[in-house]
Amino acid sequence: MRVAKSAGGGSIFRMINHSDFNSIISKENLLRAWQEFKRGKTKKDDVLVFEFNLEQNIFELHRELKEKTYIPKPYQEFFVCDPKLRHIHKASVGDRVVHQALYRKLYKVFDPQFIYDSYSCRNGKGTHKGVQRLSDFMRKLSKNNSQKIWYLKCDVTKFFDSIDHQLLKQKIALKVKDENTLWLCNRIIDSFSKSTGKGLPLGNVTSQLFANIYLHEFDHFMKHTLQTKYYVRYCDDFVILNTDKKYLEKITIDIQDFLLQKLGLHIHPEKIMLHKISQGIDFLGYVTFPSHKVIRTSTKKRMFRKLKKKPIESVLQSYVGITKHAYGNKVRRKLLKIYRENK
Repeated sequence: MRVAKSAGGGSIFRMINHSDFNSIISKENLLRAWQEFKRGKTKKDDVLVFEFNLEQNIFELHRELKEKTYIPKPYQEFFVCDPKLRHIHKASVGDRVVHQALYRKLYKVFDPQFIYDSYSCRNGKGTHKGVQRLSDFMRKLSKNNSQKIWYLKCDVTKFFDSIDHQLLKQKIALKVKDENTLWLCNRIIDSFSKSTGKGLPLGNVTSQLFANIYLHEFDHFMKHTLQTKYYVRYCDDFVILNTDKKYLEKITIDIQDFLLQKLGLHIHPEKIMLHKISQGIDFLGYVTFPSHKVIRTSTKKRMFRKLKKKPIESVLQSYVGITKHAYGNKVRRKLLKIYRENK
């Protein structure tokens, strides 16, 4: 691993070189990747089968990667509704161990260059931190709700399905200089497509990191070119706050042009929202107002439905935790009631 300093003498970023591929595919890294991957999955049949011959399976993965004969297996397809219907493609256990092994190394290289206000699938970030940051921005810009503020909220149409393989590979190659590591990245990227040369599977841990890499240029366009100081992004959902409604109307066009021309992405035309923040911002499962947050109605209904179907204490505690991030006393009482009546 070598250290590269930016031309301006600012942030220091690491790059992956030849020696790091051996580290990625090492039996030690594969074993650590297995241990991280299996958390919360120890009772799954395919995980139990892989673990039964764990040493042999790890050695076989190492050999295939070292000899570059590794070929990902076909994905298992299924649908989940959480809250909207999503088409999930699950890789085999061995492939997911490889994904985790690569992720462990790539994350450390790419994450330091991401902007602070990108919150999806990053250590120390997440939905609650993203919502809290938006809440802080609202209070600060509105001067505790004493000034009229507008927000622009957008998301990308079929984001993961639209990610261009070739463009993603080029972006990864800016930091990954080793051909062997690029071979592995490309092998994983090319293992799935929704249309010719496009698409990432929602089920891969690498897909989350690749998505942030893909949108990194967009983040910098937002922060530095458009100079949107109050900007928060979680995956392909993002919100911008400003005192000037006309400014937000103008940059909507700039945003659409950039995403289409630079990344081949389209803003969902029915999900461009430009409103006063006093109406509340529906973002990441909460509706956030300048003075408080409430849980989105669809989120509440989903929690009630799932807890009724699966009245397990760990599920209850998870949902109770969600209520603590908003005005959720009534919701918490109803969750407890549902749990008691159905356990």
